[in-house]
Amino acid sequence: MRAYWAIALFVGLGTSFSEGQQATTAPSSQTDAQSTRVKVYTVGPDVSAPELLPPNPAPIPEEKCKNKEDGKVTLSVLVDATGKPRNLTFLKPLGSALDRLAFQLVAADRFKPGTRDGAPVVVAQSVEVGIQACNEEKKDEAGKKISQLRLRAQPVQRLEALPEPPNETVLKSGEPSWNDPQVANSRVYRGGKGVSAPVPLNAPTAEFTKEARMAGHQGVCIVSLIVDAQGRPQEIKVLRALGMGLDEKAVEAVGKYRFKPAVKNGEPVPVRVAVEVNFRL
Repeated sequence: MRAYWAIALFVGLGTSFSEGQQATTAPSSQTDAQSTRVKVYTVGPDVSAPELLPPNPAPIPEEKCKNKEDGKVTLSVLVDATGKPRNLTFLKPLGSALDRLAFQLVAADRFKPGTRDGAPVVVAQSVEVGIQACNEEKKDEAGKKISQLRLRAQPVQRLEALPEPPNETVLKSGEPSWNDPQVANSRVYRGGKGVSAPVPLNAPTAEFTKEARMAGHQGVCIVSLIVDAQGRPQEIKVLRALGMGLDEKAVEAVGKYRFKPAVKNGEPVPVRVAVEVNFRL
């Protein structure tokens, strides 16, 4: 028996923020004029990890909180040799206003830079941001009531080594801004309109469950995912279920896939796709 797979760009999926924006993967600032490429390191025996310096966001009093929103958002970040975060990219966004808040928090972070042989270097990291937030009612300049998402507790940030960072890249200059004009170029894309499809490089076969095999149960399970700018699957969800444990086996297999990432204007970009895992006895 075998489990075949196929991949197709999934056009119908999309998530939105409360502000009405399409889910994004990396607001970023403008590229250095010189477009100088720098070496990127990952944490290892000869490369020390950057250390996050204590942030100082101001939580608001609990009694002012309404409509509490909690969640975890994971981003990738390059910590440069001066300890500043660069090239922020969403790895696991929530598709809500918490994404924007997490981005702003990491963009404001400062680090003791990582080192190689005692010298500061650019180190790739993933940052999981645990957020407890709520909506605070305020008045704008016209006196109209508005709701603003604010922290109600200090965020918890957990740094880990990024498994497959680029060997080198162009660092984005200046302070990252969510409202940067290049936001439009950092969304989770769909196929077409100048965006190439990701190319599967490794696709382990999904296994049958004992229950499905004994029942002679077979068919096609379809899952959606985001192939990130490093070619890794994120946000894997079942779209068409088969049951008898095959859905879980499909998700497990797709989570191990690796891709040559999609490209737009010569740069890797995240795209949303669907994968068909075809179980045949």
